[in-house]
Amino acid sequence: MLPSIRDFAADGFDPSRYARLGDDWWVAAADVEGSTLLAQAGRDRDVNFVAGAAVAVLSAVAGGPGQPAACQFGGDGAVAVIPPERVAATREAMAALGWWSTHELDIPLRVGMVPVAALHRQGHVVLAALHDFGNTNVFGQFLGAGVPMAEHWMKADAQWRITPKEGELPGLEGLSCRWEPIPPRRGHILCIIIDPIDPLGDAVRQVLRRLEQVVTTERAAPLGDGGALRPVVVPRARLLGIEAKVVARGQRLLRMGRAVLGSAVLGVVHRLGGKALGIDAGFYRRKVAERSDYRKLAGGPRLVLDVTADEDARIESLLNEAEADGLIHFGLARSTATTMTCMVGDFSADRHVHFVDGDGLGYWRASVMLKEKLNTKSR
Repeated sequence: MLPSIRDFAADGFDPSRYARLGDDWWVAAADVEGSTLLAQAGRDRDVNFVAGAAVAVLSAVAGGPGQPAACQFGGDGAVAVIPPERVAATREAMAALGWWSTHELDIPLRVGMVPVAALHRQGHVVLAALHDFGNTNVFGQFLGAGVPMAEHWMKADAQWRITPKEGELPGLEGLSCRWEPIPPRRGHILCIIIDPIDPLGDAVRQVLRRLEQVVTTERAAPLGDGGALRPVVVPRARLLGIEAKVVARGQRLLRMGRAVLGSAVLGVVHRLGGKALGIDAGFYRRKVAERSDYRKLAGGPRLVLDVTADEDARIESLLNEAEADGLIHFGLARSTATTMTCMVGDFSADRHVHFVDGDGLGYWRASVMLKEKLNTKSR
């Protein structure tokens, strides 16, 4: 069982709160290819959905009763750490995921796995923990260079990739993307990726502390406290069509019908005052906001924040200063709204988590900025 952290600000950067994974663990990664063309075609929600599907599948195969998996959404991909007894099942599921994304959604998806032993041989440490919101609602958090390096290896070198193959895809039953883009409350959405030069040093903690002095990440949470969220009554047909592709063709109309009914009930209850038919829409909205992954660690911080223009300028200035001092590299991107993909294990049992991104693939655009900086520096 991986250790848990409950307070991101207090414990997220404390290596003692993480497990140092052994050589028999693996890192699994999925990454959408051709994100540029997909974004230009207006398919950012499809890309987010595939990334959410990767988290859902990895959560199903890498975890078990009493042992939630450490998985993380990345906007146009996902990553997870895999215990030794789950490696074979994960490999099969990743192959099926790659086949499904390419053939059912027309989104090429690279999938692969890297042994922690290979990362250790290159000096890359993998520290993992569960950001635990209770009731098995968790996200993976990762310190050290191992996880981002595994993602890089998988993208750059075919030896770490898994050949797509049609097969069973567990975990997709509760995946959905019905919410409309959520407008900012304070200004605009800023997606930030920070990679520390010293993955286990204290510098990135100090950078984030300075950022928190500009605006606390909690205050800048893109969903706020959930109070302003408005559940959709009738989802757009295109979003229903994406969601329906998690089941076989003969079952898709039924899946869409259930999605419409579920959304209608929640949306109508919200508009009638928030409590009816055993549903507390206000409680659900608060939990949606609380369990959104707007703060996470994959070597360094990955953030989706709702900021004012002044806060944006001050944040970029302090990041530029830290980069000039040789402490970090960073990328950022601005968006006009937050997009959300949901993974609902059991609505009635209060088991659900939510993956956020800036519209127009904010995380991906931030990663492009970071990659261009690193490529320029290496020349």
